[in-house]
Amino acid sequence: MDILTAAIMGLVLFIPALVPNSAAALFGGGTPVDFNRAWRGKRLLGDGKTWRGLFGGVGFGILVGLLMLAIAYLVGSEDGFGYGQFPDSVGVVVCLALGSLLGDMTGAFIKRRLGMARGQKAPGLDQYDFVAGAFLLTLLAYPSWVMSTYVEGNAIAGLVTLLVFVPLLHRSVNIIGYKMGTKKEPW
Repeated sequence: MDILTAAIMGLVLFIPALVPNSAAALFGGGTPVDFNRAWRGKRLLGDGKTWRGLFGGVGFGILVGLLMLAIAYLVGSEDGFGYGQFPDSVGVVVCLALGSLLGDMTGAFIKRRLGMARGQKAPGLDQYDFVAGAFLLTLLAYPSWVMSTYVEGNAIAGLVTLLVFVPLLHRSVNIIGYKMGTKKEPW
């Protein structure tokens, strides 16, 4: 695989992890995941992490990933355009989507421990918590897929591209969400 292909595939294959955060904001509201519980005097996650957002975001990320797989298999791709053989390809998609929001919730937990208010900027953490969560969960379940897709050989170009692209995408999506009224802050 050449470097340009690896860079593009690094972004495309990560779509099921990129979609859930935006979808969670659209589906969000309702009962907080932490049920308003506190730990050491501070909320565990806060009002911004709800069950409806979690299930809606993860479900939408999985749906997008399954659509990508369906298209791949319909056009004759035996490896799901890089997700691997069925049923592992479905497992990779689920891990990416679920890991994304678990990482986002971990970021919220860290922000609450640091005394940061909901929506307060946390450079680096805001942009990469969901990336770390998606990679970690997928690495635990499908280590060879993560290594071959993002680490080994020219595939590292996909990881580097993803790490450069994510902050730009994060900022753009947040501005759009702010203008649509689904986010309170444009960051």
